[in-house]
Amino acid sequence: MFKMIYNIARTELQMLFYSPVAWLILVVFGVQSGMLFANQLTGLVSSQEMGYSVEGATITIFASRWGGVFTLMQNYLYFYIPLLTMSLVSKELSSGSIRLLYSSPITNTQIIVGKFFSMMIYGLIMIGILFLITLCSWAVVKDFELSMVLTGLLGLYLLICAYAAIGIFMSSLTSYQIVAAIGTFAVLMVLSMIGGWWQEYDFIRDVTYWLSMPGRSGKFIAGLICSEDVLYFVIVVCLFLSLTIIRLNSVRQKIRFVITLGRNIGVIFLACFLGYLSALPQMKLYHDATSTKINTLTPNSQDIVAKLDGGMTITTYINALDPGSSWFAAPYFLKPDMERFEQYLRFKPDMKLKYVYYYDTTANPMLDRRFPNATLREKMVEVCKIYGLDSNKFMAPEEIRKIIDLSGEGNTFVRQIVRDNGEKAWLRIYNDMQRFPSEREISAAFKRMVMELPKVGFVEGQGERSYSGGKDRDYSAFANDKGFRYALENQGFDVTKVVMDQQVPEDINIIVISDMREWFTPEQEANLQQYIDRGGNLFILGEPKRRDVMNKLFAKFGYEMTTGVLVKRDTNLQADVILSYPTAEADSIAYDFGIMRHRHMVITTPSTAGLEQIADKGYTVTNMFTTDTLGVWNELETTDFIDDTIRLNPAIGEVEKIYNTVVALSKKVGNKEQKIILTGDADCISNGEFGRRVPGVRTANFSLITGAFFWMSDNEVPIDVRRPALPDDKVYVEKTGSKVIKWSFMIVLPLLLAGIGIFLWIRRKGR
Repeated sequence: MFKMIYNIARTELQMLFYSPVAWLILVVFGVQSGMLFANQLTGLVSSQEMGYSVEGATITIFASRWGGVFTLMQNYLYFYIPLLTMSLVSKELSSGSIRLLYSSPITNTQIIVGKFFSMMIYGLIMIGILFLITLCSWAVVKDFELSMVLTGLLGLYLLICAYAAIGIFMSSLTSYQIVAAIGTFAVLMVLSMIGGWWQEYDFIRDVTYWLSMPGRSGKFIAGLICSEDVLYFVIVVCLFLSLTIIRLNSVRQKIRFVITLGRNIGVIFLACFLGYLSALPQMKLYHDATSTKINTLTPNSQDIVAKLDGGMTITTYINALDPGSSWFAAPYFLKPDMERFEQYLRFKPDMKLKYVYYYDTTANPMLDRRFPNATLREKMVEVCKIYGLDSNKFMAPEEIRKIIDLSGEGNTFVRQIVRDNGEKAWLRIYNDMQRFPSEREISAAFKRMVMELPKVGFVEGQGERSYSGGKDRDYSAFANDKGFRYALENQGFDVTKVVMDQQVPEDINIIVISDMREWFTPEQEANLQQYIDRGGNLFILGEPKRRDVMNKLFAKFGYEMTTGVLVKRDTNLQADVILSYPTAEADSIAYDFGIMRHRHMVITTPSTAGLEQIADKGYTVTNMFTTDTLGVWNELETTDFIDDTIRLNPAIGEVEKIYNTVVALSKKVGNKEQKIILTGDADCISNGEFGRRVPGVRTANFSLITGAFFWMSDNEVPIDVRRPALPDDKVYVEKTGSKVIKWSFMIVLPLLLAGIGIFLWIRRKGR
């Protein structure tokens, strides 16, 4: 049997390579892949010579979304394979040679498998061209991710095999080669579109989405091998080869149409059933071939998921009247939405995803203007008409309110995580370009349910900034704005109000005191001192115009705010808007500050004072943020920074120097380390300041929140989801070398392939 299959495969390859089509396809394939490779490599070389970072060179060359060699070639394979397979069986039917095969002691299975093996070998030659590109990249890229690229080659090869099996089947249906090619294109088109069909039906959605072919090799290209994708290609190949064998058997043995139809349906249903099983989270196996495991949850997230024993359900609530976000998980987007949690399902396959559709009152002024006199239901029906949805699937307000109260979330798109033991947490979408929660926010929500996370108290009663108010000077974005990704509440903290008329509750780990207008009463001060003495952490934000009050508090830690307001002559900013730069020492506080320094980012500190140490209170001092090295002084005369011109006047005590604007203090208190952060400005994390844009400068005031509270929470939250830096950050060629490589792959290699093809063709003609 195997010898017969080998003979058929060899014969097919001989016929294939004696024709110009096979060589032409290899030449075009080589030129196209060489062009893509040359473009990516040239771009890296140019970036490197301009001084830019080329971190992740392997991904850029092969897996970049917009220009990666493998990313684009998986789309172009669509055009090559039908031209190769269109004649595999149809030529036998049209020439009548199929009768000679039938008269010999050979089965249809041997015929089809032999022809398929010939295409597998041809596919290996195509992959060999890409492997030459891989070897070249391995030679010129530092710490090249070879295992990742080999995984991508495997994905492309499996894709070629799947296309070949489909092409063989279509070739068996007709004696016309062009019809076979067009039919193959049609089937591939159907397989590219079927993922969006009948998505409103649960079981059918799983089947049609599994049958969809686009992106199946995408995970391989990214360096991830998933058993579902491997089995997909195996099942598709077996399915279409089986259909081809059934087709030839029906012709050869004159089998009745009903029996043939039944066999086809049986094979198709078996393939769909096996595909459904392979797509179940419990059945999936994974291997991340990247050196930094970029396709896998970070170790911290894995540890959190490992503690989530028992069942868990993530329920997504979609309000039809929610502006802009209500269709993120509409029925035709459900499968892509579920994939947002695939990395978590890998480690917790019993996690369930549920979707609930409803309509209820929410802020949507555009809809109100469009349908001013319509009821809620009428508005929902109109929206469903626009998007082609079934309005009967949406629960009425009174129905959804019996299940859950979403008014606290504004009846917007939201997810609720519920464990079998009753613990709950929220996952939201955010008002930024990314919109959906990242690993950091998802893991923080999970961590809430496996341990008690820090609680932050905002001191009120002395004119401090409000943690719930929406004014520019308030702190609601920083504290509990549900739409702000970096809000404490979205990063795993609980926030609450604290008044100093009583002792600070024991469950509060951090208190925030900001911009006090008046000093504490003796009783209040005693309660604050009791909190300090027990080793409680503090985040204290001063303001120059409250210096007299705030310096009393700073003095408890050996600091005071300098006189005046810090200013700097800057053509882009008002004189009292100071840019504060992270120090090298700040790296020891939190990794966020190291990232800021690496990316040359700053925080804006408008109307700030400097911080100076006046006494040693036993704290270890870390100067976190400082002003620029030149041109900054404490302005004592000018108060109108819009119309007046600032001038340095040393005679009255104005001093030009580097000022500290954010300082960290720490010391051992009992069995814990007390951590305190002082700032000379209270506006730097206010609602209004997060919206400031500075021309030519990258601001990251939110990093002061994430970094400071990461340190004060003893590195518990926000979740540390850092990954090792990608090692392939250099290419060993310059422009001349890249040109040599470019012409080698775009001209020399294709000419070599064309030469071999012409030589074989002339040799055959000579015979």
